[in-house]
Amino acid sequence: RSMEQLGSLRHLYVTLFLSSYSTFMVIPAITDVTMLALCPGKDQCSLAIYLSGFQQAIIGVGSLMMMPLIGNLSDAYGRKALLTLPMTVSIIPLAILAYSRTTSFFYAYYVLKTLTAMVSEGGVQCLALAYVADCVSEQERISAFGFITGIASAAFVIGTLTTRFISTTTTFQVATLVSMLAAVYMRIFLKETRKHDDVSSEALLKDETSDAYLDENSLENMQVFKKVPSIEDLLCLLRSSSTFSHAAIVAFFSSLADGGMQASLMYFLKARFQFSKDQFAEIMLIVGVAGTVSQLLVMPVMATFVQEEKLLSLGLFMGCVTMLLNSISWTAWVPYAVAVLCLFGYFAPPCLRSIISKQAGPNDQGKAQGCISGISSFANIVSPLIFSPLTALFLSESAPFKFPGFSIMCIGLASLIAFIQSLIIKTKSPSETPQGPVCDAC
Repeated sequence: RSMEQLGSLRHLYVTLFLSSYSTFMVIPAITDVTMLALCPGKDQCSLAIYLSGFQQAIIGVGSLMMMPLIGNLSDAYGRKALLTLPMTVSIIPLAILAYSRTTSFFYAYYVLKTLTAMVSEGGVQCLALAYVADCVSEQERISAFGFITGIASAAFVIGTLTTRFISTTTTFQVATLVSMLAAVYMRIFLKETRKHDDVSSEALLKDETSDAYLDENSLENMQVFKKVPSIEDLLCLLRSSSTFSHAAIVAFFSSLADGGMQASLMYFLKARFQFSKDQFAEIMLIVGVAGTVSQLLVMPVMATFVQEEKLLSLGLFMGCVTMLLNSISWTAWVPYAVAVLCLFGYFAPPCLRSIISKQAGPNDQGKAQGCISGISSFANIVSPLIFSPLTALFLSESAPFKFPGFSIMCIGLASLIAFIQSLIIKTKSPSETPQGPVCDAC
């Protein structure tokens, strides 16, 4: 039965693979493209670090507002309908760099990427997780969520390999075509999940004004307006269970650390060891292989006899170790060796999402996943504001003391807080909680 449920998601897997492939294959190239457009001929570029951090913060602000809204709307109107938006808009910035990577085109990409990523970066994952929760029973969700992460890791590996052997121009052209293919495939083959009656959403978002005094048009407008969650609604959701609250804190500090690494690590390696696009691709390849093995082979086995909250803690702890070792890298081979530890670090995201999923009813999966995605986005606002200036400072000649990896070590402290908080999480076993229904599409 479990394999039948997982197999029923095959079109979602293909959609996620194609979407992730188009996204990941450009990552090794984007650092060199940014440096070439902003600071040609230089190994250090504070402008690139600050612009990347600013972009990450703005994307976080937009995602903070958009993710709960998208998740909430998907509970009422269906996952496929909402998936169309992030998968379509993500094509635009890729197409710009596929055409040209001059300074003017880079700034056009920068602006449009900032706007579209507010919807696309977390939207696809948020909706995919809600789709899985619709289709898979509680006992199998950790494996299904892990399988989704494994699919993304496999796309990461293949995308990085592709980038390693083709030119930068071809990289962006291929990414654009694959991104278009992903959107078309999703629209043709992916089945819509059952649209919920939104009973629980109405209970959470219900206005005190009686519907009996509203005419038909006003009632319809009010029902649409109620799909937009307010801060009070999100706080109510966070207070719905202590487990959800603790998981939200873990999500914040874990995302704070991940955002810091995204904003700082490549620039640190570029300045410290003069890493090239190919070397970035090699490290990312190791990370991707480790993630794929972790999610498709190791974690499904461990999840059968180790509780998911313990796997969550293990993944976060290994994340702390990874950042600590990166911060004190004394030679260029250290980041390569450290990348192998991602085998265990990849445990954290699917375990956290599975814990969150079990705290929400079948009609609130999109809302719950959107809330956590919004919290993660808020962390991505804060992260570059802290770590981008810190990285630029300690990579410059005016650093207060000589320790280029100081910002990476500080990022590790955020991961350490997430690890400590994860030790508090206690969840009921699947047998003690009611199982969610399997969706009609499956």
